[in-house]
Amino acid sequence: MTDVTSDAAATRLRRSPLHERHTAAGAKFAPFGGWEMPLEYAGGGVLKEHTAVRTAVGVFDVSHLGKARVSGPGAAGFVNSCLSNDLGRIGPGRAQYTLCCDDATGGVVDDIIAYLYADDHVFLIPNAANTAEVVRRLRAAAPAQVTVTDEHEAYAVLAVQGPRSAELLAALDLPTEHGYMSFSAASLAGVELTVCRTGYTGELGYELVVPAEHAVAVWDALFAVGATFGLRACGLAARDTLRTEMGYPLHGQDLSLDISPVQARSGWAVGWDKPAFWGRDALLAERAAGPRRTLRGLVAVDRAIPRPGMTLHVGDVQVGTVTSGTFSPTRKQGIALALLDTDANLADGAEVEIDIRGRRAPLTLTKPPFVTPSVK
Repeated sequence: MTDVTSDAAATRLRRSPLHERHTAAGAKFAPFGGWEMPLEYAGGGVLKEHTAVRTAVGVFDVSHLGKARVSGPGAAGFVNSCLSNDLGRIGPGRAQYTLCCDDATGGVVDDIIAYLYADDHVFLIPNAANTAEVVRRLRAAAPAQVTVTDEHEAYAVLAVQGPRSAELLAALDLPTEHGYMSFSAASLAGVELTVCRTGYTGELGYELVVPAEHAVAVWDALFAVGATFGLRACGLAARDTLRTEMGYPLHGQDLSLDISPVQARSGWAVGWDKPAFWGRDALLAERAAGPRRTLRGLVAVDRAIPRPGMTLHVGDVQVGTVTSGTFSPTRKQGIALALLDTDANLADGAEVEIDIRGRRAPLTLTKPPFVTPSVK
């Protein structure tokens, strides 16, 4: 990622409604999914932001995430016939992680959080760069009575994450008692918003879905009381180290049109018994045959820091490629997710070597997450 503050207009990057607040806080910006978003902030950077989320509370502006609404008679059933997970497992007021797969190949177009309001109302949050394609595919398949609306810029999303996140929201009279992967309506500073018990950090946390025109008022309300709880603004760099420590996949690296949910070990997000969803036949066939590669976790033995694209070896044989890799601030060592050839027959605890500019460094296979989850 590079700083693009000076040429955002030239590249036509979208900006969050909180852009001026980020500038005032000394944010370093970077392009991400077609948006100009905070990478990190002055006065601490990635390590302090990461630590704030693991020990106190941090807030991320993730307004770049997509928003789409599917409504009309049978909307939930229609979504269920397209996306991988089974909406029948949850009820209204609950959210579900799911995948939009290509019908022919089973590859992942995007991973999405689906919010089930009612049989005739589902709200989707896909990734920024893939929102238009997800909406296009849903619209092309939708029956006449179902409407698919792209609301990408209509809402801001603030992720309040960390062990003190509930205390912070309670201080603002926002609901905090609802269960993991559920949501409820609320108001703050006269603003109607949705409080979701979701997140991407592995910590107790909430995501606030706010009308874009009121994002500044909600941001200011959080920081008006936040010092008491150790609140820190956090950028996308810390978001990446936090999600990698949890082994959460990033679309475009750990999931993609070329990396199926079977390969990524995301089969838990597939409703295998459903009669229909995009990619069903291809994924059932791949599961039955066994994938040629699978996503695994790696921990550095020495000071090596694995990075995406680096190759993995056992002796002279290349056995895989790193998809996500970083330095773990919590463990203080390098960690990675990697696609490894199943033919290599490597068990957890086995050692492989990473190629870092011609130098080999050892890593140990392990099962993610790399830190203890605290989401519940």
